[in-house]
Amino acid sequence: MEDRILTIRQIEQYKEYLIREEKSAATLEKYLRDVCAFFAFADHREITKELAMDYKKFLMDKGYAVRSINSMLASLNSLLSFCGWADCKVKSIKTQRQIYCAEEKELTKAEYMRLLDASKKQPRLFLVLQTICGTGIRVSELSYFTVEAVKHGEITVSCKNKIRTILLPGKLRKMLLNYAKRNGIMEGIIFRTKNGKPLNRSNIWTKMKALCEAANVKPEKVFPHNLRKLFAATFYKIEKDIAKLADILGHSSINTTRIYIMSSGVEHRKKIERLGLVV
Repeated sequence: MEDRILTIRQIEQYKEYLIREEKSAATLEKYLRDVCAFFAFADHREITKELAMDYKKFLMDKGYAVRSINSMLASLNSLLSFCGWADCKVKSIKTQRQIYCAEEKELTKAEYMRLLDASKKQPRLFLVLQTICGTGIRVSELSYFTVEAVKHGEITVSCKNKIRTILLPGKLRKMLLNYAKRNGIMEGIIFRTKNGKPLNRSNIWTKMKALCEAANVKPEKVFPHNLRKLFAATFYKIEKDIAKLADILGHSSINTTRIYIMSSGVEHRKKIERLGLVV
């Protein structure tokens, strides 16, 4: 039987397969990064179940978080199936479902308000923060906010092979249209660079991090995805409807939505203390 040696050509073919499967740009980048890491580890050795298991142990010894390891193994298993080597696939690490999130990574509403206050001299960033947090969109979905769509009051987003409609709050709609008018944006994407290109994730990330000191918010709490999570947590506290929230966020699984609405460790501890079982 021919030796199973992973090649650059196979990885290129795997990339083409992912594109045909209509994976998002972020997913494509993530999968390829993971399989290239395994390619480097394999170093032209024959691909066997034992080698895949050694890679799993390698990741664990390197100190990666369990969630990260499982994510990388999912990418590896996808590649192995594509290559016809499904017998080499490895199992993910079993973990107990997390019931609360780490307080040091949770962005509170008060901290969000301080970030807004610190960004007031940067009108575009000020509005970007409110658009993400006020609608629960992914930062990559800002490009769907066009003058035409905002005037209509609905944003149609196509992401991860799903199409969903985002209804704009009246106040946000007015703010977006006023911003577009002040900046001479008569049509097309509202959040754009000087060259007319959509704002990218890294640009927004960098500008958000620059607000931390003035807002007195820890940098590890400040990134676009935490704005989406704050929207989810705030919505759920009011509506208590996880199915509806999953639809709004564009999640295929409610289990994903549950991660977004976990309370912090502090809140979880208070709930336990209110049981009154320790005297």
